[in-house]
Amino acid sequence: MAWPNKICIWSGIRNGLESDLEGVEKMNSMTPDEAIRMKKEYLMPSVPSYYQEPLFLKRGEMQYLYDVEGNRFLDFYGGIYVVISGHCNPFIYENVISQMNQLVHSSCFYLNEPSLRLAKRLAEITPGRLKKTIFVNSGSEAIEVAILLAKTYTGREEILALQGGYHGRSMLTRSLTGQMGWRHDRCPVPGIVFIPNAYCYRCPFNLSYPTCDLLCARYAERVITTSTTGKIAAVLVEPIQGVGGLIIPPPEYFAILKEIVKKYGGILIVDEVQTGFGRTGDKRFGIEHWEVEPDIIVVAKALGNGLPIGAVIATDEIASSYQGPSVYTFGGNPVICAAALANLEYIEKNKLPEKASLIGNRFKERLLALKNKYPGYIGDVRSKGLMVGVEIINEGNEPNPVGAREIIQLCKDRGLLIGLGGSHFQVLRMGPPLIISEDDIEMASQILDESFNALKKGVI
Repeated sequence: MAWPNKICIWSGIRNGLESDLEGVEKMNSMTPDEAIRMKKEYLMPSVPSYYQEPLFLKRGEMQYLYDVEGNRFLDFYGGIYVVISGHCNPFIYENVISQMNQLVHSSCFYLNEPSLRLAKRLAEITPGRLKKTIFVNSGSEAIEVAILLAKTYTGREEILALQGGYHGRSMLTRSLTGQMGWRHDRCPVPGIVFIPNAYCYRCPFNLSYPTCDLLCARYAERVITTSTTGKIAAVLVEPIQGVGGLIIPPPEYFAILKEIVKKYGGILIVDEVQTGFGRTGDKRFGIEHWEVEPDIIVVAKALGNGLPIGAVIATDEIASSYQGPSVYTFGGNPVICAAALANLEYIEKNKLPEKASLIGNRFKERLLALKNKYPGYIGDVRSKGLMVGVEIINEGNEPNPVGAREIIQLCKDRGLLIGLGGSHFQVLRMGPPLIISEDDIEMASQILDESFNALKKGVI
């Protein structure tokens, strides 16, 4: 099977034309210095680089990424929890090429088979009574649709969102985001009220689970009765807050929260953009670990394994409450849907959710060993499957964003890519492709150990 760049050379196959290898190589001939210069000159500055110098990538191969100088990196971030089945997975992209040779675009005004088959598959694998899907291009767009559906179905306007949550970069989704560092709104969308998240390591009520009696969940009723009209449309939650720093609620949290929201006439919207399709181990969707049935689920990221897609899946009655008109030019694109279908098949055939649980548990054991080895640097290890967070602290147990940023640089210099999260960007976020091996876990653990040791010695 041809790897990376060659899959982009499908054009001309149908007409018997020769593949333009020379053109592809020319497109990938820029030097790192040229890339940095062009970034400064032509790209908006609002998107920063994690590293002292931007990482300039050329190709990917399953769990590995390669820069233009040929350096190989073990990818434990997966393009922000996107590449769940591996970079340039041959099985997926064979299906992409096949579909590109038939139909690349149709618009949402016409039917195409891949989108219909994908909608049917999502109805089959999502929990509860979820049935009908609308396709968009990203998680942000999908959240917008979900909120519109909730308001239309309930006839109400007010939305509850969680402190520490993150839901996207549109005006509405920024307003739904419960982190100061990601909002940047001069005029936030009104009608959004925040309730406490279940951040047990730094409990907002200074209590401890389970003697806390889940006050963080029960406090939602007080917020509803004091900060809203009492007529709410929905509560929007992530099963695990990714950007928020891998915040994993206790087992009872979502059941209590849903009961309160239902009491006041609202529905439950679950943002599975980062937790969906097996990342949390054993289950296909994160919320299934809490045994709570959502009214709407939002997905994106891992569904396309690197190709842009978002989707909203709702119950029949909620989906039918909105008759439109509504147009998404690229929603249900046949090529992207073909990729998503192949991705879901690959996940199932290779039992990736089960593998995520097994490998994730072993990785957590090694991270807990590092926590014991570096007590003044690692405050907490939180994970479910291969959705992993390591909270970096200083000697006073306060968030240490400077140390966290230094760690990701040290890891990158040693060939490991990881991310950042948390309200202060103090949490190391890891979400590798679910195809990684035990050897990859050992390598990542060794690099993290070396990086913490270097940080401890002040060798940056």
